[in-house]
Amino acid sequence: MKTLYVLAASTLALTTAACGPQVPKARAALECPAKQGDLTRTSTAPDGKTCTYASGDGAEVTLQLVSVQSGVDATLSNIETVLLAGRMKPEEKAAADAAKAKLAGEAAPGSAAETKSAASAAEQAAREAAADTNTPSLNLKVNGKDVDAVTVEMKAGKPVVSDSESAVTRVDLPGIHIVANDNDDTAKVQVGPIKIDAGGDAATIRIRRDVRLRGEALNPERRGLRATFIYTGEDLAGGYRFVGYEAGGPKRGPITVAVVKSKAENMDEDELHRDVKRLVRKNGGV
Repeated sequence: MKTLYVLAASTLALTTAACGPQVPKARAALECPAKQGDLTRTSTAPDGKTCTYASGDGAEVTLQLVSVQSGVDATLSNIETVLLAGRMKPEEKAAADAAKAKLAGEAAPGSAAETKSAASAAEQAAREAAADTNTPSLNLKVNGKDVDAVTVEMKAGKPVVSDSESAVTRVDLPGIHIVANDNDDTAKVQVGPIKIDAGGDAATIRIRRDVRLRGEALNPERRGLRATFIYTGEDLAGGYRFVGYEAGGPKRGPITVAVVKSKAENMDEDELHRDVKRLVRKNGGV
């Protein structure tokens, strides 16, 4: 009888282990289809860890497997540093703008287009994150009217709105933090996982969220990550107007990262983002 108990216990332990979360096997090579929506594959590395794509409007996409060094956040930060390297200093940009304006005989072109591009990128990023997190949109009004300079904060568990004498709007509520300054045309927004830093004709958007890996819908632990980074502006090196990445995969690595660059001022960011996201999710397992 004792032997029977031991056998039953061993069988139960094996069954429990089989039903528990299993660590997915780390990806060793990418799946790089010849076409992904508007993206066409242009090259594949012999080791299968990198492939490149081009879109119909000239965007460049590099899909790669990236090992995690010193944590996944540090790894992503390093990628951002590389993407933003070589940006013009403010005084250099001012001189370049002045030269363009003098050459054209009018105000430096491109600012309106860049502002529109930045706004479009921010809107797309917000829609994407809101769809994932069910984050509501914020429409701030006081007495039924739109406001330009107020302070909104929590007091005694209730949101309180007060007028501001400055040109700064501040919102500090659970999950929603906004500072918009009309004086220098800047805005810093954080709504859930969305962080937007905009000023003039440039905008930076970051979205980072923990997710479950594919096949782990019932696992209480979110062992995967999805992240988005977008920067639009006229100060990028090499004539680029848009750089960013979409990343996904297990936090332990390797993660799949699609680096996107474009010199076009009016590209279809919605379609590009959809195609890039599909490539990353397919390979990242998120």
